[in-house]
Amino acid sequence: MNTQVNIKTRNGLDLIQMGQTVEALKNDPGLAQFEFRARNEWVDGGENRSAIRGFYGAGAEDESRHEDFVFTNGEPPVLLGNNEGANPVEFLLHALAGCVTTTTVLHATARGITIRKLSTRLSGNINLEGLLALNDEAVAGYENIRILMDIEADCSDEELDDLLSFARDHSPVCNTVCRPVPVTLERV
Repeated sequence: MNTQVNIKTRNGLDLIQMGQTVEALKNDPGLAQFEFRARNEWVDGGENRSAIRGFYGAGAEDESRHEDFVFTNGEPPVLLGNNEGANPVEFLLHALAGCVTTTTVLHATARGITIRKLSTRLSGNINLEGLLALNDEAVAGYENIRILMDIEADCSDEELDDLLSFARDHSPVCNTVCRPVPVTLERV
């Protein structure tokens, strides 16, 4: 009697599609090149809106999205806003949390680890003297960011620690935040 179970998904990811994607990238590394885009328009005061839809990836312009994802950036009253939305540095924490979570799930799946529970809390410290150019010693961005992850999975503590270290190093957003990335600002 064959008791082998045919598992098609793990952690909500399609294992067959995952394998096909990895194989396609091995066979044609050019498919791994992606360009993501965002547009932003100022509304008033500290309020502005970003729209995200199109991107280039897997060798073609993506056509799966038919409407923009719209995000309102705002500021709390103490920072001269009206709570129109989360502020950009809060969106950075959101992006970091989402990317580290997704990277953890992807690599857990690839390693055969089933995750039962995963949640994160993030916090970061900013000194506004940097933004306002009141202190040359103060940086204009986060001085530090802490990610506290609560995770339960069907693996040893050592395997989990290795997975989280790997996810931190391979999360595109975490990697971008953790190393200097050239950013240009041009007037058009």
